[in-house]
Amino acid sequence: MKVLVAVKRVVDYNVKVRVKSDNTGVDIANVKMSMNPFDEIAIEEAVRLREKGVATEVIAVSCGVTQCTETLRTAMAIGADRAILVETAVELQPLAVAKLLKALVDKEQPGIIILGKQAIDDDCNQTGQMLAALADLPQATFASKVEAADGKLKVTREVDGGLETLLISLPAVITADLRLNEPRYVTLPNIMKAKKKQLDVFKPEDLGVDVTPRIKTLKVSEPPKRSAGIKVPDVATLVAKLKNEAKVI
Repeated sequence: MKVLVAVKRVVDYNVKVRVKSDNTGVDIANVKMSMNPFDEIAIEEAVRLREKGVATEVIAVSCGVTQCTETLRTAMAIGADRAILVETAVELQPLAVAKLLKALVDKEQPGIIILGKQAIDDDCNQTGQMLAALADLPQATFASKVEAADGKLKVTREVDGGLETLLISLPAVITADLRLNEPRYVTLPNIMKAKKKQLDVFKPEDLGVDVTPRIKTLKVSEPPKRSAGIKVPDVATLVAKLKNEAKVI
């Protein structure tokens, strides 16, 4: 059984992002880029499923610019067997990515599709759900535990009231939450091996998908600066300020 894992190249989570001077977006010039942390968890889970004998092959997929090959090499260093890049310079929005993944699902026929629950750059949390709808597959989002059970998957997911356990038939779409696992450390030998693994490149038109953006970003701006706090001498002054100035009581 194949496992298809979608990974995204994003600004590294340690980087303090800056907004462009013309407010058209985030400045990524000379900024460190890396794999989306939730996608790294997704790759780790897929590799663990292969190690348990549930899966036979892990395929990493990324959609975007040529530099996404670096992200895919990282995925193969973690343990993916091969990779696919859908190369395009067009700004990809969740629906376009879901359509590209749907085309690859039809082509590869994987038993499990795993994605990170969301990307840390746009925080959309939409691609996995859209893919499940387009491919008409069962889905388990925000997975914190995945177990194989008689040809099906038992997925524990985090909900507002606690934990929910689902039993889903395959093929299925799963989106990984933060507590699903802790990704392994990528060793230098595995990085070298990843350079020799197969990496196929397609264009969106090769898959018959129109990736034209359907949403236009009008403006990107930083949040307002927080004003400094003040100290009060006693509780009575605090209550007075909350009542008369903040007007919250």
